[in-house]
Amino acid sequence: QVQLVESGGGLVQAGGSLRLSCATSGSIFNFATMGWYRQAPGKRRELVATITSLAGTNYADSVKGRFTISRDNAKNTIYLQMNSLKPEDTAVYYCMGIWGALDHWGQGTQVTVSS
Repeated sequence: QVQLVESGGGLVQAGGSLRLSCATSGSIFNFATMGWYRQAPGKRRELVATITSLAGTNYADSVKGRFTISRDNAKNTIYLQMNSLKPEDTAVYYCMGIWGALDHWGQGTQVTVSS
């Protein structure tokens, strides 16, 4: 069974930083694309950033220049470095991986940014 396990969420003041991690249960190369999504209360889940198996990246306009997605193939882990956090970044952040025709999701980790 495929598992994606997030960690690293928490409470931070505006302007601060957090780094999220997502560890896969198997080889990271099983996933053609991995990424981070987020869902704030009362809002739809939205794309934050994605990274392909060749390390190509894509970002939502709202996080460009502040967030960086990366991967460590040896650790089967992807990361989301979040800098200059804003209150509007408050959400549950989900790790996602595409394996074949299926999307796999982690359980989510809460990020709360106080003003």
